[in-house]
Amino acid sequence: MLQRLYINNFRCLENFDLSVKEMPSVLLIGKNGSGKSTIRFALEVFQKIGRGINRVKDLVGHKDFGWGHDKMPIRLEMEVLLVGQIYRYVLALELPEKFKELRVLEEQMLIAGIPHYTREGAQVTLYKTPQNVEAKFLVDWHLIALPVIQAESGADPLNKFKTWLAHMLLLAPIPSLMDGNSNGETLEPNWNGSSFGEWFSGVLGRYPSAYTLIDKYLREVIPDIQDIQNEVVSKDSKSLSVSFEANQATMRVYFEDLSDGEKCFFICAVVLAANKFYGPLFCFWDEPDNYLALHEVGHFITALRRVFKDGAQIFMTSHNPEAIRKFSDENTLALFRDSHLEPTRSKLLADFVSSGELQGDLVNALILGDIL
Repeated sequence: MLQRLYINNFRCLENFDLSVKEMPSVLLIGKNGSGKSTIRFALEVFQKIGRGINRVKDLVGHKDFGWGHDKMPIRLEMEVLLVGQIYRYVLALELPEKFKELRVLEEQMLIAGIPHYTREGAQVTLYKTPQNVEAKFLVDWHLIALPVIQAESGADPLNKFKTWLAHMLLLAPIPSLMDGNSNGETLEPNWNGSSFGEWFSGVLGRYPSAYTLIDKYLREVIPDIQDIQNEVVSKDSKSLSVSFEANQATMRVYFEDLSDGEKCFFICAVVLAANKFYGPLFCFWDEPDNYLALHEVGHFITALRRVFKDGAQIFMTSHNPEAIRKFSDENTLALFRDSHLEPTRSKLLADFVSSGELQGDLVNALILGDIL
């Protein structure tokens, strides 16, 4: 579970410190341009590192410096609670004068407060204990060290952390890019849903019993579903289709021909299955209520919040009043800034209430512009 996220000089986030201890679900609200999606972009840097991408230029570029302030490093920090231990990962990236590509200024990993490795520039130091250096070696300044440090075994703490990063679900689906065809399997979907077929195949290929959970959820939200098939169409490819039944008549529809909202229901079903079978996971879903009918939003949000607990965690963003009403003052975080020339600030809704800045219904206050 994510405990803390610190971001500095990254797009609109400057000295941004987000503490979310013991918060299995978090709602981010704010005007367009307030920085909600930027948090996802920062998390994507960590996710890519966990998935083995270690060239700095493949993670961030000059445009990611806040307001072009490239004389100051981009700094990203994350604290995660895994199996009772706090993992703290720090990464600072700089762009020296006359350099075309960012490079690593600092990198370190601490587990339960004890250094696992530290890095300054190209020099990486591995520790057995805080006082006992195990090894020192050099890494290209333009490469992240975390993906290249070899774990001793699957149970190695470093491997657990990298796996957790890789399995983070960062979602902002674009249904028009989604189809049910797959030429392989994955447990690590793309943010836009374009690899949904591979993800569906990967979850069921690795965990066949996940089908029961997926089928159960989909029948709740799409009652006329008869069955779901992921048919083999050639040696290495499959195609997902759905059969519907009503009034003793049936109809089969290829996944890509489903409506945008129905595709989102399928994503939700696989999110629920993924969290149960290879979780607990961290999920950031940017506006999950997009493409849904108003009466569908409440059930959708509640289903997600219900399963993300016991070490799992979900962040959502929304402008939808029905989604906002499914969260409390204690887990709703408002993001705001006075202009595009100012950094994003954040404040728990509970603090707006206690300070007297918010009185009455939140949704009405948002509509009237009384806060944010």
